[in-house]
Amino acid sequence: MFSGIDEVDWASMEHAYGPADDVPELLRGLASEDPAERETALDGMYGAVHHQGDVYACTLACIPFLFELVADPGVQDRGSVVELLTSIGGFDLDEDDEAEIDEDEIEGAANYAMAAAAVTAGAGIFFELIADEDPGVRLAAPLALATLHRHPVRVLALLRERLLVECDEEVRLALVEAAGRVALRHRPLAGPVAQWLNGLAARARTPGLRLAALAQLARCSPDGLPGDVVAVVSGLLREMRAAPARRPAPVRDDTAEGGAAPDLDADQAQAPEADAVPDRDPDAEPVAAADGARGEQVAAPTLVGQLRALAAQEDAGHGAPWAADLLRTLHVGLDDRVGDRTALLVDQLRSPDRRQRLDAVRMSGGLIRAWRGSYEELVALVGDQLADPEPRLAEAASHVLEELFGLAAPAADALAARLAASPDAWVRSWASGPPGLGSAVKALARLGDPRAVPALAAALARPQVAHDVGFAVGHLGAVARPLAGPLRRRLAEVELDEGAYDRASPLLAGLTGLRAAEAAPEVLRVLRGAPEYRGEWLRTAALRALGSFGPAAREAVPELRALIRRPGTAAATEAAEALWAISGDAEAVLPVLIEGLQSDQVHDRRAAAVALGALGPRAGVVAPRLRGLLDHEELWLRVDAAIALWEVSGRSRESTEVLLAAWELNRHVRVRVAECLTRMGPVPEGSAAARALRGEVASVRRHNAMDGGYGSHDIHEDEKLLALCRRALRGTAKGTTT
Repeated sequence: MFSGIDEVDWASMEHAYGPADDVPELLRGLASEDPAERETALDGMYGAVHHQGDVYACTLACIPFLFELVADPGVQDRGSVVELLTSIGGFDLDEDDEAEIDEDEIEGAANYAMAAAAVTAGAGIFFELIADEDPGVRLAAPLALATLHRHPVRVLALLRERLLVECDEEVRLALVEAAGRVALRHRPLAGPVAQWLNGLAARARTPGLRLAALAQLARCSPDGLPGDVVAVVSGLLREMRAAPARRPAPVRDDTAEGGAAPDLDADQAQAPEADAVPDRDPDAEPVAAADGARGEQVAAPTLVGQLRALAAQEDAGHGAPWAADLLRTLHVGLDDRVGDRTALLVDQLRSPDRRQRLDAVRMSGGLIRAWRGSYEELVALVGDQLADPEPRLAEAASHVLEELFGLAAPAADALAARLAASPDAWVRSWASGPPGLGSAVKALARLGDPRAVPALAAALARPQVAHDVGFAVGHLGAVARPLAGPLRRRLAEVELDEGAYDRASPLLAGLTGLRAAEAAPEVLRVLRGAPEYRGEWLRTAALRALGSFGPAAREAVPELRALIRRPGTAAATEAAEALWAISGDAEAVLPVLIEGLQSDQVHDRRAAAVALGALGPRAGVVAPRLRGLLDHEELWLRVDAAIALWEVSGRSRESTEVLLAAWELNRHVRVRVAECLTRMGPVPEGSAAARALRGEVASVRRHNAMDGGYGSHDIHEDEKLLALCRRALRGTAKGTTT
């Protein structure tokens, strides 16, 4: 094995962490008899040689040796190597991707293409591995075939044939998943695959296999799902919970069991002799798996090892740990069928199976983040999980509720009960960094519920204040007024050294939210004594607090007048904004803000535009300057200038045109735009603004939903956008803008 490995000039290549001269050791580690060494080597391959899916020259050089590993039956954990090869060779560059590649990305794109070609060229071996004695190999081989082999019709024929004789339920599910992958990658085959999946969904002998068929049907042909899909899936889940663990019988692939076979050309469907599986009597019992079902699992101090250990912990005592993956696949396929997805999750959350409820809580968070809908019942059921004695379930529920803001209202009582029962969870400490509020505290505070106040008071009494306490206070508003005194006292105690920003900013945020003008002396102390380290950030927070106090903070006026003597700086703009809020002295602040509007920094120009807008008609003289920014290359500056132009001039037509153009170009500006359109007054019926607002309200997808990521305030921002759109449309009237 590994003939020629030492002749490769590994040292001349690099991986994610430097020279690739350690790659031969990693490859040999994959063949080790020591499970921990294999695990460490696999972690190194994913962590360095194939870091975050990247393909380097050394990754390409590894491919022949990885194929040697999977071909040798004496090597253990070959299924992991098959998965690695699938990942290396499975990246597709479509025409749109190729069109967007710049010069710096050409080499990387070429590596992806060469990796795909190299792994695809050797993909014939996966035909043999699909019947390997090691179930771990059989588990990985179907997806490898579906992803990498050039002849999808042959792959489909083999997947179906193998389903007749496979005895391992999880491998059977992988065969069905692979068929769905083929249909997605080769759309002309979607119809025949859907026909086969429909048959499996109706007549397969195990509920898990029927659920797998439904999940793949949702992915590749959702229109083929049964009309009562929620009831069907709920029934399958109940059947899976009730069924004792047993080795399933083989599936008969005929019209009675699996539906009619895909209409494939006989010559295409016939695999070459080298790729064929052994002939089996479809009525015979499946052959039992070889000993050592999926290789020895070890607790290795690697990322891969930690992930496997976590998965094993979650799967412990669960009869069908793969059910969660099937349900996630089904949800992805159901896509915008929010009603069906919600009903399915409601059913799961009522399950006696705690693992199903945990999965449902997590999937509920994903659904609500991405899609708009009626979630009262679902949220109430998530709230019910807070009382569960299983800490992972209760914690998962509180984290989901934390992100919902106002949508968490149906769970308010459950959150309050959770706080009352678990005061030790009000503040969480971490190995590094400042402490933070518990998720249940934040969820209740974001609802404006006064029952969160005792927890926040306790957080303020701790030696180190939670970093997010001030933001929670801001959501509570007037009901948190009793916290103004503690916030003020803690701010007075802050030492103005290099750590001042971390200690003072949560307190300043809380005082800002409460508009606690009595704290002006403490805020001024911070403003005057801000240290050099992060001093600008600390001054910004202090000036924002003073501005929120309004005329009641008049003692700060001399300090602010001194700060505006350096026009054109960010500090001067921020001080001018606070001075206007406190004194209303337009003559003093207008020259400073005009100077800020000419800054070299886009961020500073935006801040000046926003501050000028707050002056309204008193800043009418700057209208020509703002108008000159309406075609600036920076979209956010155009938006801020357009809003300020309307605020200082009262004329909406040219501003609205800019705002609606930005609305289409960047969905993340929509809240700012909708706020302005709402303040402008009645939106004329039939206008471009009315069409944009109605289109947003009609959309089921959240405007800021992202594939593969999300922000903690995304739901809040989207619900705010919807409320603004409805408010603006509520006043639609005939007429024109001026």
